Amino acid sequence: MAKKMKLSDITNMFAGMDVEALEGVTIEGDIEIDLGGLGGGFDPMLAAALGQESAVLAQHFARIAGMFGYPVGIGAPAAPAISPALAAPKLKDLIPAKFDVANIAEWATQIQEVPIGNTSADGGSRGKRVLVGGEKALPFFPDAPMPNRNQVTIDVFDMRIGLAKAVKENYDEVMDSPGEWAKKNVEKFNADMITIHLISTDPLVKDTPPKEAAKTVEEVLQAVDVPIAIGGSGNPQKDPEVLARAAEVAEGERCLLASASLNLDYAAIAEAALKYDHDVLSWTQLDMNAQKELNRKLMKQCNVPRDRIIMDPTTAALGYGLDYAYTNMERIRL
Repeated sequence: MAKKMKLSDITNMFAGMDVEALEGVTIEGDIEIDLGGLGGGFDPMLAAALGQESAVLAQHFARIAGMFGYPVGIGAPAAPAISPALAAPKLKDLIPAKFDVANIAEWATQIQEVPIGNTSADGGSRGKRVLVGGEKALPFFPDAPMPNRNQVTIDVFDMRIGLAKAVKENYDEVMDSPGEWAKKNVEKFNADMITIHLISTDPLVKDTPPKEAAKTVEEVLQAVDVPIAIGGSGNPQKDPEVLARAAEVAEGERCLLASASLNLDYAAIAEAALKYDHDVLSWTQLDMNAQKELNRKLMKQCNVPRDRIIMDPTTAALGYGLDYAYTNMERIRL
């Protein structure tokens, strides 16, 4: 094992001797610089300065060696050139691959088809009936065609609300009239349905009575002939009463009452839907067990038929991720 020596040890070896210089003596080994005596632990600034000065010294010593005929290379040697014969070949084309999806001849169950809106033939006044659901396979799978296309419903509010400038410039002149607002959505933006939100009924907003809110629903029904969805304010105490009164004035039109949830009187909403011929929006968070529980209560306790329930497992704008949200929604549908 190599012996460690300090410069002071070498000096002490020649103490008492009359030595002015050493000739023909070679000292081999590594140099270690101990910074422990400086205090304060490791100093990165000092280490950087020492490293820089050491590099400068190395360059000076290399130049001196070159002056005496001993050239010394500075830095790592250049990598040897790779022979063209050993170089990796360039791919001209990707390796061909084929993806096949095994078709299932017949799925065990079918997504329930739900109609929204009653035409004159059905006892209502809508110009058309919208059908949602009815799929016999997962979306975009080749096992079976999608019988009904996706439908677009555009929002209308029963009071003026704050909107982004890009949106408001399209609606500013009709925001004080829910009927005109709905008409513009249908005539200009080709909405398949209209969703009227009765947000002014919230006790913390305007606390509009259910009777007055029902008049807004009548106004929208007279302004357009497409199916409509009727939403409340989100207040769990008042929404059941508001939706029940709205269902009464829209009797026979088969509107979508939005919505029944576990944190309000879903039974009252279900009762109004059955009494006045409407559908029910079954609203929960993106939770399979909660959605199953609400569906079971609507069907078993409230006797709402399957073809009058539309599920809405809501997801937040951030946090879940598209893959998670989409996968869970499809699992809930199945």
